[in-house]
Amino acid sequence: MDLTAIQKSLAELVDRARDAFAGAPNEAELNQVKAAFVGKSGELQKTMQLMRDLTPDERPQLGKLVNDARQELELLLDQRRDELRAAERAQRLERERVDATLPGRRPPAGGPHPLRLVEQEIVRIFRTMGYRVAVGPEVETDFHNFTALNFPDDHPAREMHDTLKLPDGHVLRTHTSPVQIRTMLANRPPIRVVAPGQVFRSDAVDATHSPCFHQFEGLYVDRKVSMSDLKGTLEAFVEAFFRTRASVRFRPSFFPFTEPSVEVDVQCVFCGGSGCRTCKQTGWIEILGAGMVDPNVLEAVGIDPDVWSGFAFGAGIERLAMLRYGVDDIRHFYDNDVRFLAQFS
Repeated sequence: MDLTAIQKSLAELVDRARDAFAGAPNEAELNQVKAAFVGKSGELQKTMQLMRDLTPDERPQLGKLVNDARQELELLLDQRRDELRAAERAQRLERERVDATLPGRRPPAGGPHPLRLVEQEIVRIFRTMGYRVAVGPEVETDFHNFTALNFPDDHPAREMHDTLKLPDGHVLRTHTSPVQIRTMLANRPPIRVVAPGQVFRSDAVDATHSPCFHQFEGLYVDRKVSMSDLKGTLEAFVEAFFRTRASVRFRPSFFPFTEPSVEVDVQCVFCGGSGCRTCKQTGWIEILGAGMVDPNVLEAVGIDPDVWSGFAFGAGIERLAMLRYGVDDIRHFYDNDVRFLAQFS
C-alpha cells in the first residue's frame, strides 16, 4: 500500500477537520464534529483499519502518521474549545455587565408611623404657643401616678382591673399626668409644658380600646390663670390641628386632679355640626378632658395654690389620629400592615 497516499489523505482529513471545528457554534456541536473525526467510528479510526493490509515494516510508519494526525486534531480541538469558551464568557459578562453610571435600585423607603405624625403635629402646635416638651418614665410610683394627683386610696382606678401593677409596687403609668407632677416638682412656676407618651391600662382589645396606647397632656401654671385661658388655648389647638374653624364645647365632668373639670367636645369636622355617622348625629365629637388644676395637686408638689393657678388637659393620640385620617378601628395602628401604613408615608 502506498504510504505517501495515506499521508496525503491524513493531511486532507486534518484540513477538513479544521474547517469543521471552526464552523461549530458551541461546545455541544464541537463534540459531535470531534466524534466524526476521532471517535471510535471516526475517519481516523478507519485509516487505522488499513493496518491489516500493510507489511510488518510499514505498520509502524502508518501508526506514526495516524498518531501525528491525531495530535494535530486534538490541538485544533483544544484551540476551538478555548475560543468558544472565551466567546461564551464574553457574552455572559456583557449580559451581566453593570453600568456604574446608572442610579442604583433604591428599596422602598419607610416613613413615620401615623401616630408619630399626629404626635409631632400636636407638639409643633403647642410649641408655637410657648409650650416645651416634658417626658417621664413609663414605670411609675403610686405617688406620681395617683397620690399626688389627688386620687383617694379607694379610687377604682387603683384596682388591678384598671391598672397594671408590678411586683415591686410600681405601676405602668395609666396616663401621662405623672409627667405633670414630676415637672412641677422639678420646676417653679410659671410652667408651660406638653407631655406626649405611651400609657397602659387593663383594657380588652377592640375597635376603640387597647391595653397600650398614647396620650398627651398639657399643663400651664402661672398667676391668675383662668378657665377662659384654657378655652382659648384649646380653641386655638383645634383650629390648628383640624385646619378648620370649629366651635369647642365644654361639658361638666369630674377628674380627681382638676376642679372644675370638663369634657371637651369639638364641632364635628366632618359634617360641620349638622349630624353624621361619625358624630352619631349629634354634631359634636368628644376629643379630650380638661380642667383647672386642683389646689390639692398644687399643694402636693409644693406650689402655693393661693398664689398660683393653672389648667391641664389631656387626650388620646389614637383618637385624634382616627378623627384626622378617618380610621374606624384603633387596631389598624398596631397591625403593622404595610398597605395601611404606606398611606401616611
